[in-house]
Amino acid sequence: MRYPTAARVVIAVLAATGVVAAFATMAPAPAPFVTDTPLVEALAPRTDSLIPAPTSYRREERFQRGDTLAGFLLRLGIADTHVERMKRVRALQQLKTGMLVAAEVMADGTPLYVSFLTGRDTLVRVGGVAEGFRASEERAELEARTVMKASTIRSSLFAASDAAGIPDSIAMQLADVFGGDIDFHRDLRKGDRFAVVYELYHFSGRPVRAGRVLAAEFTNQGKTFRAVYFKGGYYAADGKNLRKAFLRSPLEFSRVSSGFGIRRHPIHKDWRAHKGIDYAAPIGTRVRSVGNGFIDFAGQKGGYGNVVIVRHNGQYSTVYAHLSRIAVKRGARVEQNDTIGFVGQTGWATGPHLHYEFRIAGEARNPFSIAMPAAAPVAAQELPAFQAYAAPLAAQLDLLSNGTFAQVE
Repeated sequence: MRYPTAARVVIAVLAATGVVAAFATMAPAPAPFVTDTPLVEALAPRTDSLIPAPTSYRREERFQRGDTLAGFLLRLGIADTHVERMKRVRALQQLKTGMLVAAEVMADGTPLYVSFLTGRDTLVRVGGVAEGFRASEERAELEARTVMKASTIRSSLFAASDAAGIPDSIAMQLADVFGGDIDFHRDLRKGDRFAVVYELYHFSGRPVRAGRVLAAEFTNQGKTFRAVYFKGGYYAADGKNLRKAFLRSPLEFSRVSSGFGIRRHPIHKDWRAHKGIDYAAPIGTRVRSVGNGFIDFAGQKGGYGNVVIVRHNGQYSTVYAHLSRIAVKRGARVEQNDTIGFVGQTGWATGPHLHYEFRIAGEARNPFSIAMPAAAPVAAQELPAFQAYAAPLAAQLDLLSNGTFAQVE
């Protein structure tokens, strides 16, 4: 075997130092790759094995606060030559902040379609150029999945819900379900805890909105309440209706600024009997009817300012005063939790608040010191069906309440 000149020089030097034996044990280098194909042709890519570039692509974007429709369509990749016509489509003008929009767009920016889910659980689809930008709307096929979560109160119900990733709408339902037993303005304490099983609706595998609370447990100041949804109502394990005939408070969340009893009047500066409960809240806060009934009065009444009086079954009536705006008319029927007005500062009021009175046979009573009548329980003939339905939900609450507050989704 002949070595190139440079290699012979190296070997000669190594031989002089006694290390040439190491080379004797080395296998010769493999022969170089030899081909009759020209080098340029050998290195050229094989076009027959490449994946062709897509002719269109799908893009999803969320309509954000401050977006214009034209700017949003451009962000979806639609060419500006088509944006002017698309932004005139009435269906696309329904887009609201937070909506997720999908678009199928050609590589040159030509839209094939744009679609989005509305707040009415319908799917709107706007065809592209080939379809003449025609819009269609159909009922969306939502999938309801069950979610189990729990949390502990550190400061407020909403803070605890946020910490556990529970939607605000579920927190509001919890306050409504247990509102007859727990005053969420005054009774919450650090360390109170709750567990909830609820529906979460999905569309195309994505969560879109929360549904109904299916079962819940709330431990407040060491006392535990449980509720299971059944045929339009929430019931305890024994079938007792959790919903009282009257809610404890006409506001979902606020604070009591003046209680029931003798107090120094803030305007007249003398001591008088305060025959109601004052709730401090911003102007415009929703005021709800605490029970079913009819509007007995809706208008202005002296120091009460704008006031609504609701007449309930039996001898019960409730008064809501100093409203900024009245949302009902005299004689109308209202259900528990219906909006009847909004917090204001009309009449004799030194600041925005709601004056609320609970009357029995025309006499004002302290709603915090009397036992509220309960709504009807599960009918005796339906009790076995209710108990069979409630058992697995109660087992899920047990799982959540077993000390660790595991969260399962």
